[in-house]
Amino acid sequence: MKTKGRLLPALLLACAAAWPARARDLTAFQLVKAGNQYVGVQSKDKVVQIRSEKSVGSLTPDIWYVVYYDPDATFKSVQVKFGAGQEMEVTHPWRVLEMATDAHTVMDRAKLKVDSDRALAIAKAQPLLKHLDLKAAQLCLQNGDEGPRWKVEFWAAKLKNPNDQADVGAVYISPTDGSVIENDLHPDKVD
Repeated sequence: MKTKGRLLPALLLACAAAWPARARDLTAFQLVKAGNQYVGVQSKDKVVQIRSEKSVGSLTPDIWYVVYYDPDATFKSVQVKFGAGQEMEVTHPWRVLEMATDAHTVMDRAKLKVDSDRALAIAKAQPLLKHLDLKAAQLCLQNGDEGPRWKVEFWAAKLKNPNDQADVGAVYISPTDGSVIENDLHPDKVD
């Protein structure tokens, strides 16, 4: 009986300790589902953009923004900001420029098969990045002229001063099949 009495508190403590790590590692598509509870019924699952801030301390970003279509808002959008997997803020951003492009149209969720973690892995595997000490990444999924695409930007340690970072470019990935659409990398910027 004494073992059971000690086992339950230990199990609860282990689960509680694991929760922040799990919440922090939510992917972009998981954040869309989490964000649905903070937007109106008319906006649920109607994503127009998902983007992160530049990551800090790892390649996985902690701060994400999920922008949903909102027919009742002035600029037709509502944005949910997440930090380490937790909702931080709900706003109606000024998306004036996006209204003139395809960046304001709702993405077809059935075609979005490549989540942020996989897009990051595909981009990181590019041969031009193989020998770089990658320090940070920033991701954005949005519509363009040819439909939605992931943009994965990277920063790497500079050769002369490894504490400084250089923007080494971006890789564009199809969210439908994971293929690389465009490679705009500049590894020479670490010199």
